[in-house]
Amino acid sequence: MFETVIGLEVHVQLNTKTKLFCSCATSFAEHQNSNTCPTCLALPGALPVVNKEAAIKAMRFGYAVNADVQHSSNFDRKSYFYPDSPMAYQITQLHNAIVQNGELFIDLEDGTQKRVGITQAHLEADAGKNMHEGDHSKVDLNRAGTPLLEIVSAPDMRSSDEAVAYLKKLHATVRYLDISDANMQEGSFRCDVNVSIRPKGQEEFGTRVEIKNINSFRFVAAAIAYEVQRQIEAYEDGVYDQEVVQETRLYNVAEGVTKSMRGKEEAADYRYFPDPDLRPLVVTEAMVEEAKQIPEMPDEKAARYIEELDIKKYDALVITSDKEMAYYFEEMLACGANPKMAVTWLTSELLGRLNKAGFTIENSPVDAKTLGTLVTKIADDTISGKGAKDVLDYMMEHDSRDVDAIIDELGLAQVSDDGAILAIIDEILAANQDKVAEYRSGKEKLFGFFVGQTMKVSKGSANPAKVNDLLKERLN
Repeated sequence: MFETVIGLEVHVQLNTKTKLFCSCATSFAEHQNSNTCPTCLALPGALPVVNKEAAIKAMRFGYAVNADVQHSSNFDRKSYFYPDSPMAYQITQLHNAIVQNGELFIDLEDGTQKRVGITQAHLEADAGKNMHEGDHSKVDLNRAGTPLLEIVSAPDMRSSDEAVAYLKKLHATVRYLDISDANMQEGSFRCDVNVSIRPKGQEEFGTRVEIKNINSFRFVAAAIAYEVQRQIEAYEDGVYDQEVVQETRLYNVAEGVTKSMRGKEEAADYRYFPDPDLRPLVVTEAMVEEAKQIPEMPDEKAARYIEELDIKKYDALVITSDKEMAYYFEEMLACGANPKMAVTWLTSELLGRLNKAGFTIENSPVDAKTLGTLVTKIADDTISGKGAKDVLDYMMEHDSRDVDAIIDELGLAQVSDDGAILAIIDEILAANQDKVAEYRSGKEKLFGFFVGQTMKVSKGSANPAKVNDLLKERLN
């Protein structure tokens, strides 16, 4: 039996207005090489100046994960030669990062939590972007110098499920803190996975393989699964030392395999040394106070929902896993929606329709206020649950947010008037005297038949509770 050992390095692009060491904009999808200047192009004589906003956002992350936030940190040069690096080095923090010794707690399927250590989170400048077209390549340096926070976990994860849970929790954390949009498709949340195996009970780690730049939770799980199986097979075949070497691999999405990219460099290969153009980053008390302004985080929010709103732990974790969903839910409550009903209509009814239509909670055709209002209409018996589903379907297809107007237009207002419902019931009982006799002779299962007939004749508009009560009166 083998144990899997996983550590993650996540590059989070900070949502600052300007780059880490110059005043160029960080906006996405601009014309190639338009957001550049002598500093991010590494022209002779240009000198870097640290972005204060980036430092504060890095510190805010540190305080949120219970880390040691350094009031004085240092920048180093990491040397490597590649077309997307105009400097031929990267400015980063190796020896004295701004955030050290943090932790993140992940929720496991058995309902428990597990602590994952965060070794450090350091500021560094991003590289540019290579674009390959046919038989030639281009380099876009708009991204060069964009501020990154590289978050390095301890090798504390033991399965792909734990790795994905950690990534999702980290993704939610940086989104709640509003330090990054964490858009994986645009590359502002990128993950490198370090994977090794060892026989169970062995303390010494196996040979670590790094899988670079994976940009979806699903692919992270798939890459780990393939790599673990590859290493186990090599061990069992007696070729572990030949097949599993310290290297960087890429995950091929189309084939579902990892492939060797290059040998893994050690720190010495990068020739790290203190950046001579940058003095130590010393933060002020004002920066510390600003960084400590942390909103309610996912774990705190989930605990509050469970305690104050009496909703299930699973539902609380689902809602708080996404910042926009949590804010949507709270806006529904502000409209007077019952918490438990709001959970059902948000997580089951709305999300199911959004997924089917290819929408997210952020671009939902139905806003929180409208869905909250619809839920209140169910609670006060204005409309039945079935009718509300028809209203929600209508709103998904039409640009209308007037719940009352839609209920009237579709004729879905629930009838609670005793007289109107009794008239229908008397008509059904008169037409089914044989079944009435059977019911009164002890065949009580027929009660469901009478309820169904009443709802059918009323076209679903009769209040079900009223129907049950009035039928019992008439039949008994």
